[in-house]
Amino acid sequence: MPTKKIPHHDLVIIGGGPIGLACALEARKARIDYIVLEKGCLVNSLYHYPTNMTFFSTSERLEIGKVPFVSINPKPTRAEALEYYRRVAVSHDIQIKLFEEVTAINSKGKRFIVTTSRAVYTANYIIIATGFYDIPFTLNIPGEDLPKLTHYYKDPHFYAMQKVVVIGAQNSAVDAALETWRKGAEVTMVVRQTEIGQRVKYWVRPDIINRIKEGSIKAYYSSTVSAIREHEIDILTPNGMVTIENDWVIAMTGYEPNLDFLEKTGIRLSKETARKPEYDEKTHQTNIPNIYLAGVICGGMDTHSLFIENSRIHAKRIISDVKEKMK
Repeated sequence: MPTKKIPHHDLVIIGGGPIGLACALEARKARIDYIVLEKGCLVNSLYHYPTNMTFFSTSERLEIGKVPFVSINPKPTRAEALEYYRRVAVSHDIQIKLFEEVTAINSKGKRFIVTTSRAVYTANYIIIATGFYDIPFTLNIPGEDLPKLTHYYKDPHFYAMQKVVVIGAQNSAVDAALETWRKGAEVTMVVRQTEIGQRVKYWVRPDIINRIKEGSIKAYYSSTVSAIREHEIDILTPNGMVTIENDWVIAMTGYEPNLDFLEKTGIRLSKETARKPEYDEKTHQTNIPNIYLAGVICGGMDTHSLFIENSRIHAKRIISDVKEKMK
């Protein structure tokens, strides 16, 4: 039987989020043969955001490829963003393979071999734009593996008339606390810090502070959850251990990028806490020639320094360098 030919592309883009799509649009404009490989659905991270989430940014700051993002709200919603990026992908015929996770990148001569959960590709250039929303920070406490705990909050109705503990004090935690409380949940927040996070959306922060002050939502500051059981949890507070009845735990403890994948590929990381990948800030090329980084992954563990609005420029920088090399 004849050997099946391995598909080859000039460029493989790993990650089908907004920045991966921005890279694809730039590659298309430069007439570079490319393919986008995404392990989940289109803009997978955005899809897993809370159903009722509103962005901090205005719609024009989320635009890619000079395609207008029209929103009826001052700040666009998750639903509007999903529709926008879908329309961009469809109208520009973005070449993308969905639900196809990249598991390895290896070198063979001047080409790279990209192995996925479904196929094998070869490429001359690679862009890794994998974001940071896939690996939640764990609590490392007894009971964390119980089904009652989730690191991903979606919809408030599920928690109606239930006793809910929300861990965290940033945007995701505050949204979960307010939305579930408004659907009739009895909400308790457990906050490691001494106050609600300063980065919380400016129109939401006063709301949560007032709900806590009036006693509608209970909050334990400078506290941590030390154990989770089927019908209760233990909270370590400055005044000692507190045990409360509980049905569900929403642990909004943050997420981290898949830096192990970068290391396995051979990309060097700094030894600092941020574990920032090594790359050229002008071209975004890593220590491995012809492998580039785009988007939040560039910040390593410092996931609050890069967003869609200040990462869109990465696509232009990278494709400009690839285009120059292909001359």
